[in-house]
Amino acid sequence: MSAPGDNAAKLLTQRLDTDPDSVERDLFKLVLTVIELVRQLMEAQALRRVDEGDLSDEQVEALGLGLCRLEEAMEELKARYDLTTADLNIDLGPLGTLLSEA
Repeated sequence: MSAPGDNAAKLLTQRLDTDPDSVERDLFKLVLTVIELVRQLMEAQALRRVDEGDLSDEQVEALGLGLCRLEEAMEELKARYDLTTADLNIDLGPLGTLLSEA
């Protein structure tokens, strides 16, 4: 006969995926989700500033190059863990999804 604590531990183990590879991938997925959200916000802010004429031609060029490099780095990191942007898009229930559809 098993003790009540054994049953609770078994249920917890079933609910938590403690596979080290899965934990690492899920943590990496969360970090990439935050980075992608910040990247999208930076891109929207940059486009707003360009539309308003707040930036010089050199600043627009540097900003565009920086955003392209960040996007390339994100694509490389997602590929390393076999993730897509859709994988990073957390469903917030009635609020919709976290990331904008690009």
